[in-house]
Amino acid sequence: MSRSFDPIALGILWDRLISITDEIVETLVRTSFSTNVRESYDLSCVVFDARGRALAQGSYSVPSFTGTAPLTIRHMLDRFPADTLEPGDVIATNDPWLGTGHLFDVNVMRPIFRAGRLVGFTMSITHLPDIGGAGFSAMATQVYEEGLRLPVCKLVRAGRMNEELLEIVRTNVRVPEQTLGDLMANVSCNEVGARMTLEMMDEYGLDELTPLGDDILRFSEDAMRAEVRKIPPGVYRNVIQVEGHEEPVTLACTVTVQDAEVRIDFAGSSPAVPKAINVPYCYTRAFAAYAIKCLTTPKIPNNEGSLRPIVVTAPPGCLLNAVPPSPTGGRHIIGHFVNPLIFGALADALPHRVQGDSGMMNLISVQGTHRDGRGVSSIYFASGGFGALDGMDGAATLPSPSNMTGTPVEIWENLTSTHIEKKVLLPDSGGPGTYRGGLGQEIVLRNDTGHPLTVSCLAGRTEFPPLGRHGGRPGRLREVLINDTPVSAKGRYVLQPGDRLVMREAGGGGFGAAPRSPDKVRQDVSMGFVSREGAARDYGVAVALDPRSSPG
Repeated sequence: MSRSFDPIALGILWDRLISITDEIVETLVRTSFSTNVRESYDLSCVVFDARGRALAQGSYSVPSFTGTAPLTIRHMLDRFPADTLEPGDVIATNDPWLGTGHLFDVNVMRPIFRAGRLVGFTMSITHLPDIGGAGFSAMATQVYEEGLRLPVCKLVRAGRMNEELLEIVRTNVRVPEQTLGDLMANVSCNEVGARMTLEMMDEYGLDELTPLGDDILRFSEDAMRAEVRKIPPGVYRNVIQVEGHEEPVTLACTVTVQDAEVRIDFAGSSPAVPKAINVPYCYTRAFAAYAIKCLTTPKIPNNEGSLRPIVVTAPPGCLLNAVPPSPTGGRHIIGHFVNPLIFGALADALPHRVQGDSGMMNLISVQGTHRDGRGVSSIYFASGGFGALDGMDGAATLPSPSNMTGTPVEIWENLTSTHIEKKVLLPDSGGPGTYRGGLGQEIVLRNDTGHPLTVSCLAGRTEFPPLGRHGGRPGRLREVLINDTPVSAKGRYVLQPGDRLVMREAGGGGFGAAPRSPDKVRQDVSMGFVSREGAARDYGVAVALDPRSSPG
C-alpha cells in the first residue's frame, strides 16, 4: 500500500537519510588505510531504496561517483538480481564501464534486509591506493595495462569473505595492506549504513523505503523541472579545444532546452585516442548532470530525481564515450572539461549563473620505495584557482569540478619520504576581470626517499588557459617541471634521489568586462594576490610602494 508523507515528515526523514550517508562517510574515513580516502576524501556514499533508486548521498561526496552510482547499481542487479541476494552479501566492481570510468575506483554495495525482506541498498565508492598494472597514469595504450579489472562479483557471500578474491587482489597490488584495508573499510561503512537505515525504519514505523523514495524523488524532479523552465528554450552549442595526447582534441556539445527537459549531445567530439585520457559514458553523463545541477538546483540534496529531466548522449567511440579496450586511467583530464563546455554553451542563456573556467586539479601519482623500505603508492592532489562568478572572486587553489581535498604536507612527507620544499600562491595567476579568477599555486616536491621514485602527472591546462566569462580574461596556464626543465603534464617520469618536481598550477578565469574597483585592486596587491606591475598592466591601477616594505 502506497504512503504519502506530509512536508514536515518528508523533511525530517530526508534529513535523516542524509545524516545516515554522512555517518557512512565518516566511518569510511575513520577506517580507511590510504590518504586517498582518509585525507583527500576521494569518495562517495549513497543510500538506495529496494528498486535501486538513489535517495541520498553523503554531504561530502565527489560528483563523478554520485553521478555514476545509479548506473552502477543497475549493472550489479543485472548480474545478481535482487531476488537472488542474501543477507550478508556484499557486491563489488571496479570495471570502468560499469563503475566510475577507470579501474582505480572500487564500488562496494550491500543489500539491506528487514525481517527477511530486501528494503534497500548502501553503496560506497573510493579511489584505491593501487590496483596493480603499470599504475595510475595517462600513459597506457589499452585498459589491460592499467591494472586488475574486477567484474561485478561477490566480495562477501552470505557473511563469508571471498578469500580467493582477496588473495588475487593482494597478489596484484604494490601496497596490499592499504588496498585491502580500504576494501575492508568499504565493507565496514556499508554495514554501519545498513544498521542505521534499519534503526530509522524501526523508529518511524517504515516497512519499506520505496514510498519515502517516491516523495523525495518527486520533489527533487519537480524542483529541477521548475528551474529548467526558467532557461529560455532553445538549442545552445559550444566547441572547445583541449590538450590531447600528441595534438589538441575537440570537445563539442549541443544543449537543447525544451519542455522542462535538458538534452545534451556530445556529437562532434574527437574520437578516442591510444592514451589513457578517454572517458567512458558513465563519467561523461555524471559531469553533464552535475553541470546542470549547479546551474539550476545546487541547494537541493542530490538524488536520482534530479537526474530525470536530463538526457545525455555521446557517439560510441568518441573521446566522451570511449569503449573497451580504450585506456581510461586519466579520464578526469578530459572529463573535467564537460562542465566548462556546458557552461560555455549556456553562458548567454544563464549569464549570471555560469562561472569563469577553473584551473582544475593536477593529480600526481607516485610509486616507489619509502626510506624505511616500505612500498609507496599514493596520489597528491594539487589544485588550480576557481573561476570567478558574477559578484564573487574565484577562490584560490580550489578544485573544480571535482572536490577532493589536499593532503597536509606533514602527512604526505611521512607517508612517502618526499619533501615539500615550497607551497605558495602565484600572484597574477588569476584571470583579470570585474571579479578576479582564483589564484594558482606553486608546489616543489623533492625526492628524499633515497630510491628512484616514479611520478605520473595527470593534468591539462598547459596549452589552453581557463577562459573568462562575459569579458573576464583567462587565467594563467599550468606548468610542470623536473629540475627546472619543462615536461608534459600527462607524462610519466622517474625522479632520482634529490630530483625536484615543480608544479605551477593554473589560475581561474575572470568574470565581467567592467573595470574592477581600484580599492579591490589595491587590496589584492596588499594581500599579495596581484603584483604592483600586474595591477598597472591588467587593471590600469597604479599602486604606490608601501614605505614599510622598503629595505633599510
